[in-house]
Amino acid sequence: MGRSTANPAADGAVQAAVQRAHRLLHRRALMAAVASTVPVPGLDWAVDAALLSRLLPRINAEFGLSPQQLDQLDPHKREQVQKAVAMVGSVLIGKFVTKDLVLKATQALGMRMTGRQLAKYVPLAGQAVSAALGYATLRYLGEQHIQDCVRVVQAAQLALPAPAR
Repeated sequence: MGRSTANPAADGAVQAAVQRAHRLLHRRALMAAVASTVPVPGLDWAVDAALLSRLLPRINAEFGLSPQQLDQLDPHKREQVQKAVAMVGSVLIGKFVTKDLVLKATQALGMRMTGRQLAKYVPLAGQAVSAALGYATLRYLGEQHIQDCVRVVQAAQLALPAPAR
């Protein structure tokens, strides 16, 4: 059962926000890949957490889901958004995103990230694998967050903010 396309303008705004979020995500995932090649234990975790703690709030803002944007909504619309966030199950939408919150949210990917840390100690090939896993991990987390934001916006029928320039 797909969602009806009752408002093509709103759908276009959502798609534009998705494209902007993907551009942000791609740049941050490339940074994570580079950091993954450095053979310093724990550096990739720290870099990922730092990148995500700056990236996720920017993605939230693209969809009108930052804490400041939500505070400006009328109480009824804010309640609709909160219900949609609960339905989606995201702990990163509408919250002040910290490195600690990001680390807690990414614990499910712990094994993949541990493998990435071990892979970087194998000369050349290991660093390439580590970089690929670093990119893929950040990309996966970002994609999941973008999809969550889209589901919340659609469920709450939230009007998106004008793109920041």
